[in-house]
Amino acid sequence: MTGATGSAPRLASNRRGKRNLISLTPLIDVVFILLVFFMLASSFLNWRAIELDPPQRAGASGSMTGAMFVEVQTSGLRLAGESIGLPALVGRLQQRAADDTDQRVLVKPAEGVSLQRTVDVLDRLSAADIANVSLIRDRR
Repeated sequence: MTGATGSAPRLASNRRGKRNLISLTPLIDVVFILLVFFMLASSFLNWRAIELDPPQRAGASGSMTGAMFVEVQTSGLRLAGESIGLPALVGRLQQRAADDTDQRVLVKPAEGVSLQRTVDVLDRLSAADIANVSLIRDRR
């Protein structure tokens, strides 16, 4: 409908021609606080690290006579050529280490064995206080 003057009626509104702007300052403050929180709450230490000592000199290590040879294979573990489970392996090595405190244990992962499986074996040997453990590999 048109008014008496022939123009369209105006809608009454409380809005002005300006839009309210959103300030980015509170958003930046929140992001900064979250960043600081996660930086302080995070720990960058590897709490399950396995200590590996580098070899002193090639050929300078002690005699290999009497060393226990453990093969980590995809199908299981072998101790001196005999198939064995991990608990039995740990028990046998602990018994041998009790008799000889300088007992050497050589651990050799076979080709295709996952790194995690080898680390699990090394971790169990370390937890059983078998100290003189060497990780060996094939020369290529």
